[in-house]
Amino acid sequence: MINSPEKIFSQYQTAAAFKETLGKHGLSEQNRINERFYVGDQWHGAACGSDRPLVRHNVIRRIGDFKIAELSSAPVDVRFFAEGFAQNSAVSELILSERKALSKEGKTIFAPLKSENEIALMVSALNSYRKTTEKRIGLARIIDLALRDAYITGTGAVYTYYDPDIETGLFADRIGSTQILGDIVCERIRVENIYFGDPAVTELQKQPFIILTEQKSGFDLSFEAKRFGAPEPHIDRLASKGEEKLTVFTKLYKVKKGNKTEVFAVKTTKDSIVRPDFSMGIEVYPLSIFCFEKREGCIYGQSEISYIIPNQIAINRMLTAGVWSAMSAGMPLMVVNGDLVGGEITNEPGQVIKVFGTPEETRSAINYINPPDHSEGYNQAVDSLIYNTLTQCGANEAALGDMEATNTSAIIELREASAKYLVPLKNRYYRFLEDIALVWKNFFFAMYGKRCLKISDENGIWYFPFDAAKYSSLVLSVNAVATEGMTRSKQYTLNTLGTLLEKGAITPLQYLKRIPEGIIPDLKNLIGEMEKEAENERI
Repeated sequence: MINSPEKIFSQYQTAAAFKETLGKHGLSEQNRINERFYVGDQWHGAACGSDRPLVRHNVIRRIGDFKIAELSSAPVDVRFFAEGFAQNSAVSELILSERKALSKEGKTIFAPLKSENEIALMVSALNSYRKTTEKRIGLARIIDLALRDAYITGTGAVYTYYDPDIETGLFADRIGSTQILGDIVCERIRVENIYFGDPAVTELQKQPFIILTEQKSGFDLSFEAKRFGAPEPHIDRLASKGEEKLTVFTKLYKVKKGNKTEVFAVKTTKDSIVRPDFSMGIEVYPLSIFCFEKREGCIYGQSEISYIIPNQIAINRMLTAGVWSAMSAGMPLMVVNGDLVGGEITNEPGQVIKVFGTPEETRSAINYINPPDHSEGYNQAVDSLIYNTLTQCGANEAALGDMEATNTSAIIELREASAKYLVPLKNRYYRFLEDIALVWKNFFFAMYGKRCLKISDENGIWYFPFDAAKYSSLVLSVNAVATEGMTRSKQYTLNTLGTLLEKGAITPLQYLKRIPEGIIPDLKNLIGEMEKEAENERI
């Protein structure tokens, strides 16, 4: 057997051993350390006791949240394009009219296409359907989790698969007797559960194989094994494990068939087959990865947290020393002459202390130890370390919004300069979104067959009659681009528009049509009312 459980387990062990050679602590342990520092557990294992407050100023979290927000909040337009077909304004107008005609038919989903630019119409519908699918599976939430993983561990990943049991609410006939089942599902998968066949190959699609791991009970696995026709001895072995959690290995690999490549998968445990080798029906690995920082000659990403942890430790220690010094100055240690002072000393304000002896002895009965003064530059050194750590990581005051708005133009320039630092990171993020879309495209054309694509747009909800076999030879590319004005905040946009309105450069109606969404409730109707009033005035 080519993919026996024993062979897959051996391949997994080899890949796991490599991961533990990465960095000073190995990938898994370094990721655990990075996670603790990110969430704020930054004194873990320091054995400092509980006698003094252990201060933390979490610059790591500040940098990470800033960069993640810069990526996830930026509007990105991901679109399919049909190679070899015209796409111009005339075609766009034709597509728009055809879409409106289809939307008027509502759920009459078997209407034939009339457009002479059928391919362009199909691609347009597919782009809209991709957005509908994003909402259905909650892709925004999944990507947010993957971005967080990427910042902490260096690598974020999204895995897509086809679930044949999902109810689509569609039917293959007019009378609704044959229900269409099956659709794609996405999930975030942590890098700890991904093992590449050749980690020196940085292009994911060129990997000889990929192994994904998860934990499931033997009882659940036995049902899955029975469903997919695993050998009886393997089913019985899994069932005997009961509720014990077992590690499941899903191996993905490619098989060349003539000019085409097909992705296969097999699921096993250490010693049992859960699902024998099966075709996923697609040509690309259904895994998309995002590396926050690239490693040279390695597919696993690198987290900057690993290298700014020493800065974070130094900041915390310096702040803690400063706070302890201030507390010691305000509540200094008391030295008491036990021969002269009777009773317990509590150091409570207003406590009456009995002292025995001469006046001279009384004056020397109690003294305070004054802590050494910090140098004048101590606080400046702490502030400088925090500032330089943030700045060197591309999170300056202007980018974080901490700068006072005394010179708007200067702040904008600083923000734009900081944004340039993030350009390589953003380009990797766009490629990540493109990879997800390409995986989806493969599933659309390989698994959807004849069905209608549910589309929700300005025309309402309508259905496009899709036939995968009809478009199987079509070459689709994908492109992700930032939409115009992505680096400008809502406040900056409002300020600019307000200035133009005050100077009379634009009308109130032009102002309202350009303000960011969500600022004014029911804005669309307000604009309509103003346009109607303007029309009445002209009459």
